[in-house]
This record gives sequence, C-alpha cells and structure tokens, in this order.
Amino acid sequence: MRRHTFGYDVLFFAAILATLLALAPSLAHLVEMPRKMTLSRDAYFTVQQVYAGWDVFGIAILAQFVALVFLAWRSFHEYYVFRPVLLALVLMLLAQGMFWLFTFPANMATANWMQAPADWDDLRHIWEYSHAAGAVCQLLALCCLISALFARVRAAGR
Repeated sequence: MRRHTFGYDVLFFAAILATLLALAPSLAHLVEMPRKMTLSRDAYFTVQQVYAGWDVFGIAILAQFVALVFLAWRSFHEYYVFRPVLLALVLMLLAQGMFWLFTFPANMATANWMQAPADWDDLRHIWEYSHAAGAVCQLLALCCLISALFARVRAAGR
C-alpha cells in the first residue's frame, strides 16, 4: 500500500469539490424541470433567460475533469480507489457527452432560447431531459468519489 500524502488528500478534496460545483447547476435543472415542462412557450422562453452566464460553470467542469484524471493516475495501483474514481470520470464524460450531443444543439437551434423555431417543444424536451440525465451522471460521479474515499480510509486503517 502506498503512503497517503497531503497531496493525495488535496487531490481528493479538489475532485470532490469540483464535482459538487459541477453538480450544482445540474441539480437546479433537475429540480425545476417538472414545473418548467408545464410552461407555455412564452413563459418558457422567458424563464430560460435566467441561465445567461451559466457557462461560467464550465470552469468547474474543466477543474473536475483535471482533478479526476490526476486522481485516477494517482490511485492507479490502488484498485479499490481507482475503480470508483475511473467510474466517476466516465460518468462525468457521459454527462458532458449528453450536453454536447443534445443540450448544446438545442441551445444553438433556439439562439439560446431567444428564438422559437417550429419544433421548440421537441427542443425543450431534449434540453430538459439531457440536463436531467447529466445531473444523474454527475450525482453518481459524486457517489463514486465518496465511495473511493471511504475505500481509501478503510485501507489506511489496516
């Protein structure tokens, strides 16, 4: 077993914090989704404007990615830590894949919800459900990191 250093602790802390920060907007979308799905077109487009500037959360996602890659690299020889960290990284990448494949194109098709194309309701469903799926992935990634931390703590006590 490798000796656990302060740097390893900081890496775990950074990965968990970045994952929490990336999870926050996803959970907000998930919680408000049921109510937003009942809004009229005009009300929906008005509400969507509150997300202007949320692209700053991209910093948290980049930090999450970097922290998870380094944590996976650091924990490679500790399979009980590595596996859940790797799964957290895969889940984070899956959430990002959903964003870029579904959410972002819906944003572009509506000029960031400033223009209502004929298929706006289909785009709303795509946007909302892709955010919901991303939130579930990010939440599961956080659970994986907590699991990895518990495994690390248990192993250190042996």
